[in-house]
Amino acid sequence: MAHEKNHDYQILPPSVWPFIGAVGAFTMLFGAVMWMHHNGPYLFLIGLAVVLYTMYGWWADVIGEAQTGEHTPVVRISLRYGFMMFIMSEVMFFAAWFWAFFKNAMYPMGPNYPAVDGVWPPAGIEPFSPWHLPLINTLILLCSGAAATWAHHALVHEDNRDDVKSGLILAIILGALFTFFQAYEYSHATFGFSGNIYGATFFMATGFHGAHVIIGTIFLAVCLLRVYKGHFTKDEHVGFEAAAWYWHFVDVVWLFLFAAVYIWGSA
Repeated sequence: MAHEKNHDYQILPPSVWPFIGAVGAFTMLFGAVMWMHHNGPYLFLIGLAVVLYTMYGWWADVIGEAQTGEHTPVVRISLRYGFMMFIMSEVMFFAAWFWAFFKNAMYPMGPNYPAVDGVWPPAGIEPFSPWHLPLINTLILLCSGAAATWAHHALVHEDNRDDVKSGLILAIILGALFTFFQAYEYSHATFGFSGNIYGATFFMATGFHGAHVIIGTIFLAVCLLRVYKGHFTKDEHVGFEAAAWYWHFVDVVWLFLFAAVYIWGSA
């Protein structure tokens, strides 16, 4: 037949989602600028709603393509490579915050800088003890990563969907618990974001990591819903694999934060 597919590649039909997403992103950016000029957050929130709608609709289409067999082995390899490149970009994103923290920790500014370096942490800053709540949060996040690995192993090597559900539920609960404790820690900080370089670098690094934890928790929750809908097999599970990779990336970043910011940076 003239229109019969005789290759392993995915030919996508025209989609309106890139256009809608671009309009939403521009509206959100323009609304953020207007908000900064005291014109209210309404335009920003409209743009955010459009972006979230685009994310939902576009990813729903991708899931539908996977369920109808469009994601052949060749396509799945491309999706994996694409997600690897995304994680690499995230690594460089966090490298910027680590760079800022290390630079200011090793060459702290003081009243006589650059002739004489200042002190780190800056005078008047009381950093968190790494051996209390930060250590507990480290163990929580590592256990959550272990639960995600358990779920992945149960799917790929055992095809045990009950264990997949149990592992994902445990990983999600522990991820949410990490976020709760992080918010509790922030509420008891003796320093703020503005007015000192320690607070600025601390909250930017740990805050963006916290945002990634929230995103990763949502990622795992979507995978759990898909498991309940009967999605994923031991051979076709790119979405679940991407969620697991992302969650382990979040784990590794936190280990670096715990070692560098909480232990070394507060000594």
